[in-house]
Amino acid sequence: METYVPSPSRYDGALFRRCGRSGLVLPAISLGLWHNFGDDRALDDQRAILRRAFDRGVTHFDLANNYGPPYGSAESNFGTILKRDFSNLRDELVISSKAGWDMWPGPYGDLGSRKYLLASLDQSLTRLGLDYVDIFYHHHFDVTTPLEETMGALDSAVRQGKALYVGISSYSDERTKEAVTILRRLGTPLLIHQPSYSLLNRWIEEKLLTVLDEEGVGCIAFSPLAQGLLTNRYLGGTPEGSRASKGTSFPASMLNGENLVRVRALNDIASERGQTLAQMAIAWTLRDRRVTSALVGASSVAQLLVEARGCAPPEAAQHESPEVTEVLRTRPRLAVAQSRARHRITTLGESREMKITRLFVLGDLGHATLWFS
Repeated sequence: METYVPSPSRYDGALFRRCGRSGLVLPAISLGLWHNFGDDRALDDQRAILRRAFDRGVTHFDLANNYGPPYGSAESNFGTILKRDFSNLRDELVISSKAGWDMWPGPYGDLGSRKYLLASLDQSLTRLGLDYVDIFYHHHFDVTTPLEETMGALDSAVRQGKALYVGISSYSDERTKEAVTILRRLGTPLLIHQPSYSLLNRWIEEKLLTVLDEEGVGCIAFSPLAQGLLTNRYLGGTPEGSRASKGTSFPASMLNGENLVRVRALNDIASERGQTLAQMAIAWTLRDRRVTSALVGASSVAQLLVEARGCAPPEAAQHESPEVTEVLRTRPRLAVAQSRARHRITTLGESREMKITRLFVLGDLGHATLWFS
């Protein structure tokens, strides 16, 4: 078996940013394992991406309990590669996981209860082959569980030695402030928020970034490439084998004429700058110092290298150019149904069926919204 020897120059020129007012820094670009690390991808390909990422100074790998497919497989595969290639490098890595979306059948397999979150964390640690994760997130706000219970579970994860820090994802600005207050009272500060954010999805600029800055909470942006829409892949429509062609998390309806016109115009601007559209999109996301890191995915080593070069020095992209401003003058209407689950919920003695749909309305709401029926 080939022995992995990391590049001795992996930190040369690597950009790191402090996460809020904590002592932790994260790379400007972090690697997300939402796609491309399930059992539908060759383990050797996954291994090559992770190794090359680390060789380029990417020290943060982001997972969740239900990443795959199937659910849990991304953590299992990452755990296998971690043991094989990174076992002696654990202290150079920041590994995160999350719980909140549907993971197993029955009423205890998702949402925000103490029972679900702590059980899910134990399962994640088993799949990863770790004693602890660096960051444990609640994956989305749960209206059916008191926030005190959910934040209390995160606090317990730290006190039990199973997580070093805690975070939240896709919370509104108001819920974020509530979470900060509860966790501060418990003695476990909120480290980081993980919202969606991109050129086409700017909901966090209205209030959330200000809240995070005031409270000293870091921000790591997921989907900075709008699930691939902000790349050259869809300039000519929907290519065979793309995420949109499979109709899973990226429905082809997103590729309407209005959106394609906008993306092609942004691509022209990037070309004039000597960048790819993906590189410009990542650099744009990082132009705001309140954004700690951009969370990118990669299906190949080549794609990873292209995206990594998009991380320009902060001073190179502090302001949005007039050309980009004009293209983004009208907000895009993009909706992506992410996952669905049905649960039997008993509230005050009354049983009702609740349908939960994870819906991102990019450019309008931009965060996970729960629709009940």
